[in-house]
Amino acid sequence: MVILSNLNITFFALSIGSVVGILFTIILLFCSAFISGSEVAFFSLSPNEINRIRTGKKSSSKAAQELIEKPQELLGTVLVSNNFVNIAIVIISSWVINGLIDFSQAPILGFIIQVILITFVLLLFGEIIPKIYANQYSLKMVHATAIPLLFLMKITKPLVYLLISTTKLVDKKFQRKSILTRNDLTNAIEITSESLAEGKEILKGIIEFGNIEVSDIMCPRVDVLAVDVHTPFSKVMKVIVDAGYSRIPVYNKTFDDIKGILFIKDLLPHIQKTDSFHWQSLIRSPYYVPEGKKINELLEDLQKNKIHMAVVVDEYGGTSGIITMEDIIEEIVGDMSDEFDEDDEIPFSKINENSFLFDGKVLLNDFYKIMEVENNVFDQVKGDADTLAGLILEIRGEFPQQYEVIKYHQFNFTIEALNKRRIVKIKTTIKR
Repeated sequence: MVILSNLNITFFALSIGSVVGILFTIILLFCSAFISGSEVAFFSLSPNEINRIRTGKKSSSKAAQELIEKPQELLGTVLVSNNFVNIAIVIISSWVINGLIDFSQAPILGFIIQVILITFVLLLFGEIIPKIYANQYSLKMVHATAIPLLFLMKITKPLVYLLISTTKLVDKKFQRKSILTRNDLTNAIEITSESLAEGKEILKGIIEFGNIEVSDIMCPRVDVLAVDVHTPFSKVMKVIVDAGYSRIPVYNKTFDDIKGILFIKDLLPHIQKTDSFHWQSLIRSPYYVPEGKKINELLEDLQKNKIHMAVVVDEYGGTSGIITMEDIIEEIVGDMSDEFDEDDEIPFSKINENSFLFDGKVLLNDFYKIMEVENNVFDQVKGDADTLAGLILEIRGEFPQQYEVIKYHQFNFTIEALNKRRIVKIKTTIKR
């Protein structure tokens, strides 16, 4: 026994029990780090990483896939296990310290060591460091922790079930004022008479209207007809006549530098003029909108500003495409055409009840409607994709080969045609 009179504390000799307690504390600290890191690893996986896990053959990949498909149970297991381990660390470390040091004459120093120091060590080595590591090497951490976590999930299942049930009960209590949800309305519409098919589609369009972003229905830049600001007037007129559009974007050298929108009605008084005519003076200022803007908000803006076409830009300021008021209204009432519209090339063809041939450029929003599936079926893997070809690239992680078959849940995608830069045709089969 050693007494430090200056600090009013007494040190006791190291016993076997203290040594065992220290070893248990270190082991539990590793367990805490292990569990904390797994939480960050699993919930920070990218769509490509999730797809790699699903296609993996290792036992850890199968365990990880099972955990990913049960996010609520996974989170509950992590929280319950981590709390039990951390409580055990605090209890055992306090018992060890009390067995080695007598702080009865120096309670403040005892508080600093037993509470503040232990908390600091637990946070640093049990939370912060493992989470930083897991964020950098999420896939590696997932494979390392999948099997132990699956084992913990089975052990803690009763507690986790109680935790999830309590959470749902609280959610239900606070949400009871919500009489009808979007899903309730959609389901109600689905069971209405088939004779009201057109009305059903309009009502469904209204329900989903506020949940759709600009990027879901815009015309992507690769399909936009536009003219360079330096184009001679005669060539501009030829483009206008061939296209039949009432408005055309005008750019300078690159489509990322949009100078404005050319209204065809503004050219009517000048159709007899030669290339010397300075048609650029007729260009109107463009109206820019971000990709993530909701279309119900955009419709209000377009109506307020009396604008029919907007230029869609991404987070870096580059041009993603264009969107018109007609595109937005068609989301409610369906396709609109008049006597001047030519029949567009159909973006898909039906092979049989469960198989379709799509253009790669078909928008995902249209794909969902054609396939009659929920619009969140690919949320885990679609990333920033707006088209079917973009979805394939997100799932595959790289450019596919011709006739390659890519599987995702009940979907089989066969690459029927492609060129050096784009996926052109995709055969899609769904297992219903």
